[in-house]
Amino acid sequence: MKRTGFGSRLGFIFVSAGCAIGIGNVWKFPYLAGENGGGLFVLLYLFFLLIMGIPVLTMELAVGRASRQSIVQAYHRLEPAGSKWHIHGWFCVIGCYILMMYYTTVSGWMLVYFVKYLTGSITAVPMDQIAGVFGAMTGSPSVMTIAMIVTVIAGFAVCSLGIQEGLERISKIMMSALLALILVLAVHSLTLSGAAAGTSFYLKPNIETFTQIGAKNVMSAAMNQAFFTLSIGIASMEVFGSYMSDDYTLTGEAVRICALDTFVAIMSGLIIFPACFSFGVEPDSGPSLIFLTLPRVFAAMPGGRIWGALFFLFMTFASFSTVITVFENLIAASIDNFGMSRKKAVVLNCIFLLIAGMPCVLGYNLWSGIHLIKGMDIMGTEDFLVSNLLLPAGSLIFLLFCVTKWGWGFDKYLAECNKGEGIKMPSWLKYYFRFILPVLILVILIQGLI
Repeated sequence: MKRTGFGSRLGFIFVSAGCAIGIGNVWKFPYLAGENGGGLFVLLYLFFLLIMGIPVLTMELAVGRASRQSIVQAYHRLEPAGSKWHIHGWFCVIGCYILMMYYTTVSGWMLVYFVKYLTGSITAVPMDQIAGVFGAMTGSPSVMTIAMIVTVIAGFAVCSLGIQEGLERISKIMMSALLALILVLAVHSLTLSGAAAGTSFYLKPNIETFTQIGAKNVMSAAMNQAFFTLSIGIASMEVFGSYMSDDYTLTGEAVRICALDTFVAIMSGLIIFPACFSFGVEPDSGPSLIFLTLPRVFAAMPGGRIWGALFFLFMTFASFSTVITVFENLIAASIDNFGMSRKKAVVLNCIFLLIAGMPCVLGYNLWSGIHLIKGMDIMGTEDFLVSNLLLPAGSLIFLLFCVTKWGWGFDKYLAECNKGEGIKMPSWLKYYFRFILPVLILVILIQGLI
């Protein structure tokens, strides 16, 4: 049976970029840039994105397009007879499940805050008590459960409509809205009275900070962010290669996906830092930047309820776009590996993730005393397994599969990558892919595990 594909090139780019664009673009990238030398960090990030992120992304897409299958069957179709590369495919599927076991909870947070700003309930909270709103939300099993359930059911409802009518159509709407929202929010932040100081902190090359932190540490932070921003290594991108046409080169499409992902990351900083500096709020990292710091900014800002609602609508789209694309990966794996209908795959996966998502939900309240790997809570443990182990290790396996004689092989990868119109992957990169890039990925893997 012929595999259903995307209806348009724009659909493929928006869906793939939607998978890459997530919460990390908004709360992690701006903070890292500001704390690691501003513009110098951004330049290093772009450099590592070029030499690491784009190549490995083309490899995931090449495996998908050449096989026209999701990851396990893709390996079966392309691997040399008798080899066991397909075992990694099952780890990819497991990685996608673990990712969604906690990411649906975080996506639910965005939805809750959007509703709080939309209804105005958060604006009624005194400034000195705004920080407690996040704790009250995570401490409530019922609120957390409802938000997660809404996210999971809505995500699978989109995927149940199919590739073109569901995933592609909704992604086009959400990504268009996301880009419009980010422009409106950035323009608003840049017109605030203290915007220049925030922009300078964020993007001006800061040699003093760069020297103080150390070139090695800044480079390591830029390398890690460039690598992880695309979510490569657990085949979350591979399945979209299986749906795309042969009309355009994979390098050209990978560059477009990375450009859209980077645009959102950089623009997020132009929303956050000018606003923080304008209202005298120190920018902070991680969840506190989004849920503790920014609500104080919106509380002090004229029309803060509207700007807060728009910001968390933007965050809801950013997180939900990742949810539906990874859900599609799980559905495709169920269809390809077990011969399920799409309807059955949607129902079974939906039920499984509604159950599997509960430990993360309860890990902030009823099960808050549970600590697993390195003393981390349930969400921290799940994130560690995906971000520090499965993503870098999986990327290394994809790389070795595509460039060594024991796998698919460099010549076959290159032919698939360069099929169609657009930017070609040069053949002289063969030795870089074989001997240098594996070492860079190994460094990230070891750093993450340590």
